[in-house]
Formats: sequence, C-alpha cells, structure tokens
Amino acid sequence: MISLICHNEAETTAFGHAFAKILGPGDFVGLDGDLGAGKTFLSKAIIHALGVDDYVTSPSYTIVNEYQGLYKVNHFDVYRIDDIDEMYEIGYEEYFFSDGICLVEWSKMVEELLPDEHFKISLKMGEDFNTRVIEIQGSSKRLEDKLEAFYEDFRH
Repeated sequence: MISLICHNEAETTAFGHAFAKILGPGDFVGLDGDLGAGKTFLSKAIIHALGVDDYVTSPSYTIVNEYQGLYKVNHFDVYRIDDIDEMYEIGYEEYFFSDGICLVEWSKMVEELLPDEHFKISLKMGEDFNTRVIEIQGSSKRLEDKLEAFYEDFRH
C-alpha cells in the first residue's frame, strides 16, 4: 500500500493523471471515502488522462457512465444502490469483467461483487478543504508491483 498527501486540486489532478498511466484493459479501480472526499474529482482526472475528451459527470443517478478514450471506461457511482440485486439488474458483470477500465465510487457498498484483482483507493479529507490523504493498494502482487513502480516515478 502507498499513502500520499495532495495539498490542492492541482496535485490531486496530477496524481490522477499519473495513476491513469498504469491502467490498462481490464483494470478495476474502487474508490472510497466520505462525501466530499474527492472520489468524483479524482475519477474525472483519471478518465481525462485516459484520453476521454467528453464532459465527465458523476453517475450518481444513472449508476454508470460509459466513455471512450484510449480504452473504454466504465464509471460507476453505487452510492444510491439500495440492494445488491440492483447491480445484477443493470448487468454489472458486463462492466466489471470487461476489457475496459472500470472505476467504481463507493465500491465498499458492492465489495462482494468486485473482481479478485483490483486497485482500492481511499480518500480522506486533510487538515483543510483542499488537502486529501490518498491511500492505494492492489489486491495482488502484480498490482502491488505496478503501484511501487508508479510511486517511484510519481515521487520524482
């Protein structure tokens, strides 16, 4: 696991752009944190860095937005999911287990559905409104190795 602090929106955006470079077809990223912690802001930075020129919005009410950039990107916000069966009704498997990149905000709410191999990003508010503490971990050695290499490059 790696942990870092972004002191402002520019640093958070830079982090998202750098993190996007290690993502490829089939990668899954779960984002968690309190309301206002920056999940959607970071998701937008990652999505734009993946070559999406479209206006990116939170899929709070639609549950999922699909974008095409360097890869297909499926952006979920499952905050409004009341029952896990709703995920089956929208055919989550086609998104979670596709060759696109999947970003899921509030992923803890559907944790039992996540692919075995995934990145987990936790965002917490820092000491002021713009500061974010970001923790990232991979669920496999392969992803942890990717994170270590990413972090070495990102720090320099």
